[in-house]
Amino acid sequence: MGTQASTLNERVAAVLDLIRPAVQADGGDIEFVDVTEDGVVQIRMHGACVGCPSSDMTLRIGIERTLRERIPEVKSVEAVA
Repeated sequence: MGTQASTLNERVAAVLDLIRPAVQADGGDIEFVDVTEDGVVQIRMHGACVGCPSSDMTLRIGIERTLRERIPEVKSVEAVA
């Protein structure tokens, strides 16, 4: 059970590493926090992403879509404080 969870975490972290340069190019950053048992990826937004009106769209359209396409277990993405 624990091995599968860590494997999912590793896969999510690897996909976020692919996305991170685009977010950093806009002066922000994303931090992987956790994946819940029901497939919700929790991330923390940093830098220019904090308070940016586009950050929610970036989260939903860019990050969530990419994660769901590459990792079927991912159901959604949420930003946490």
